[in-house]
Amino acid sequence: MQAFFTIEPQQQNTAVALGFFDGVHCGHRRVLGLAAAQKENGLLPVCLTFSESPKSVIAGTQTPALMTHEDKLRALEQIGIERVCFADFRALMHLSARDFFKTVLVDTLRAKALFCGFNYRFGKNAGGDTGMLQTLCAEFGVALTIVPPETDRGEVVCSTLIKQLIAQGDIRRANALLCARFGFAETVIHGRHLGHTLGTPTINQPLSRGLVVPQFGVYASAVTLENGEQYCGVTNIGVKPTVGGSVPLWETWMPQYRGGDLYGTRADVRLLDFIRPERKFDSLEALKDEILRNSHTAQIIYQQADSAAL
Repeated sequence: MQAFFTIEPQQQNTAVALGFFDGVHCGHRRVLGLAAAQKENGLLPVCLTFSESPKSVIAGTQTPALMTHEDKLRALEQIGIERVCFADFRALMHLSARDFFKTVLVDTLRAKALFCGFNYRFGKNAGGDTGMLQTLCAEFGVALTIVPPETDRGEVVCSTLIKQLIAQGDIRRANALLCARFGFAETVIHGRHLGHTLGTPTINQPLSRGLVVPQFGVYASAVTLENGEQYCGVTNIGVKPTVGGSVPLWETWMPQYRGGDLYGTRADVRLLDFIRPERKFDSLEALKDEILRNSHTAQIIYQQADSAAL
């Protein structure tokens, strides 16, 4: 798969999936999968998205994401997208809906088939909707597929809903809607080494790479090390109130790991399920006892989890 941060002129006709695709959740995957399937009809599967969230650009504030850039690329490739254009929203936001359609989609990307969600908007001030898109496609001879919403428990599946679930600690449902496990790969850094003192050494990672922050607490997790080894993890997210912490941390203990230190290597940690909320304990001994109980719960969850990993 090829990825570009400019909208490159295409040399062959394309099938284009339109959207920001934050999280590449189950609704997004239907849109993207339909575009990818057009390869059988001789069209190059393309995803036209943005390097920054349009909502963030318009609001002037950073909107937390569901997925890192690396994970989004991997997911798009797995779905079958062969070319991704991470367009600069600021460079396009002043184009009228018609100019965007004609200049970008038809003239530059050579789109012969378009795929989008039911609530897709485009053009200056989001002036174009799916109705206008239907009209323009008919005028220029472009096929259009508008994908209806996915629903779960009577709610429309969207990035906002999934972010709310993660913030509430409902990782199991969030993962189901993402069709993936929430988390990230990041370099292991030095912490306060409290885990070594308790006999439960942890790998410490920066809490956020612009991602939504889960509810503080303890989670069962799946950990993949840089060498490919996989382990059950007990991941604590929070400020560690028992020892007077104040800076949010993301730290994981792997009960079955017997190797050396992992500082400077990358570990991929994916949350599986919520075990308990963060709380303050009366002593380090009480904290250690609770960590061991959490380890037992985490290993049961890990063993029952689907073996597939993002």
